[in-house]
Amino acid sequence: MDTSPTRAALVQMTSGIDPEVNLATMDTALAEAAAGGAVMAFFPEMSLLLDRDRGRSAAHIVREADSPWPARLQEMARRHGLWIHSGSMPLLAEDGARRVNRSHVVAADGSIRARYDKIHMFDVTLPSGENWRESAAFAGGDALSVVDTPLGRLGLSICYDLRFPELYRALVDRGATLLAIPAAFTVSTGAAHWHLLLRARAVETGCFVLAAAQAGTHADGRATYGHSLAVDPWGAPIAEIADEPRDALYRIALAPVDISAVEHARQAIPLATSRSIRNIAL
Repeated sequence: MDTSPTRAALVQMTSGIDPEVNLATMDTALAEAAAGGAVMAFFPEMSLLLDRDRGRSAAHIVREADSPWPARLQEMARRHGLWIHSGSMPLLAEDGARRVNRSHVVAADGSIRARYDKIHMFDVTLPSGENWRESAAFAGGDALSVVDTPLGRLGLSICYDLRFPELYRALVDRGATLLAIPAAFTVSTGAAHWHLLLRARAVETGCFVLAAAQAGTHADGRATYGHSLAVDPWGAPIAEIADEPRDALYRIALAPVDISAVEHARQAIPLATSRSIRNIAL
């Protein structure tokens, strides 16, 4: 019997303002992931469109029912025989009145198995002087999402969600053994916190963490940190893309996922049964 770990592919991108270019890049990356033996590919936040110019991007951002993007991902999943985590894409909410930052999980048969709208908005003023107000363009989601995949039970989150550990505890309470954290971290916050936060989330949940990231300088002028990272349940990095794409629009890293490591980590440090704070009125 084959007991080798299952492979996940992290796809690091430098997404731009043209969705067709981004989709073509994703298609090429999926072919490479499939050739490398991956069963599921993970893309970064805003993989299909990274553009902070609200006027320029408006024509592309429609309700999911009217968007061609999910169907394109479904076709790619079927053609490559891979599960896909989309990273995320900007869409109009079903009420048409607000934008959401939405992830999709697509099975290898092309069916959409899960959706998740980013909950926590990146509203910050950084020491570098950078000012970000994600809530000016997007509304936060209001529901958690977990889904069974060939890798294990996957809990969904996006970028700034990473800084809120209670979200990941709730995903574990719903059975998550892996955590998807697609991101577009700034260079300054990435250098300071990215590895620290991802490893902390893995250790405190006993989960694999799969974090595909945007990297490099983008067409809309922003710069992102990259360093796509996979972490095992003991907090050890198992795959990383340390350089930005430079001479290509993407990079891939293959991460071995042995789901038995989740049980081993949780048995060694039984946080679920030791968690006494739940019995204290705060």
